[in-house]
Amino acid sequence: MSENTLQLSPTSRRKTLLGALAGGVGLVAVASGAYWFFYGAHFVSTDNAYAAVEVAQVTPSVGGTISEVLVTDTQAVKQGDILVRIDPTDATLALAQAEADLARAVRRVKGFVANDGSLAAQIAAREADEKRAAAALSAAEADFERARIDLDRRQALAASGSVSGDELTRATNAFAAAQANLDASRAVAAQAKANRSTALSSREANAVLIANATEETNPEVTLARARRDQAAVDLERTVVRAPVDGIVAKRTVQLGQRVQAGMPLLAVVPVQEMHVDANFKEVQLENVHPGQPVKLHADLYGGGVTYHGIVEGFSGGSGAAFSAIPAQNATGNWIKVVQRLPVRIKLDPGEIATHPLKVGLSMTAEIDTRKLN
Repeated sequence: MSENTLQLSPTSRRKTLLGALAGGVGLVAVASGAYWFFYGAHFVSTDNAYAAVEVAQVTPSVGGTISEVLVTDTQAVKQGDILVRIDPTDATLALAQAEADLARAVRRVKGFVANDGSLAAQIAAREADEKRAAAALSAAEADFERARIDLDRRQALAASGSVSGDELTRATNAFAAAQANLDASRAVAAQAKANRSTALSSREANAVLIANATEETNPEVTLARARRDQAAVDLERTVVRAPVDGIVAKRTVQLGQRVQAGMPLLAVVPVQEMHVDANFKEVQLENVHPGQPVKLHADLYGGGVTYHGIVEGFSGGSGAAFSAIPAQNATGNWIKVVQRLPVRIKLDPGEIATHPLKVGLSMTAEIDTRKLN
């Protein structure tokens, strides 16, 4: 202590120390304010954050009896690995039936095509019959006209006795025969015309079945082929495969169990695609935008492991808005509660591979609102 200080009175010395203390406190306050203004105010953090992932539910596309279960809970699987087999007997029989129906449809369509040529030949034959009947009708009309004239002539001569009764009788009989022959020829001509019309209608009906299509593109063949393909797909679906890489969880399926299409069998958790749902207070989100960098820590590893992420987006509503029993804020007994909005944070896949996470683990997240990645 200097000689000047020793000469100060106790009161002066106390004032000097208090002034120094006040200056130090002020300096700390200024430093703290500057730190907060220039740095700390640009960060928002929360410990209300949890690891999450889009879980893949495994359900069968066809029903049947479980014949084999190849995985257990916690087992790691790759996309495409076989998880469960369903007894393929029913699907195999359905495929065999569908293939038989397809072969029958192909033969039926080939019959339609072949029948078209046969019906064309029939039409040509009916046209020839119609022409022949028309010629016969013309001949019958000529015979009838000749018999009529001959009868009229003999009837005119019969009054004078120039024609015998026997000759008149023969002329009358010839006229009657010509009349009958004419009627028969007309009937034959009408039948020939009707037969030709029937043949034309049959060909038109057959043509509708093969119009604007080949044997391969005919609707009957196409329908049968689609049913065959569906049966083949159903048979393939008796083998249930992993939709993504991940860890098996919530396995409920058992050997011998009868399952229906869409029934949950198990879940595959793609832990390599983990993200974080951080629930920030609404008052913290004024300057938070997608693309901003985030530092995260998992309670599993403590502060020694830091994850780096990016803000992906915001939920469409607060947690309270989507709760099972939403708050009734229109009631009289209303108390304002600060709401939290889930923020989705994308994690670095490399860091997840090095330090794996599981769904639901607690996290802390700190967003740097100064910049965008």
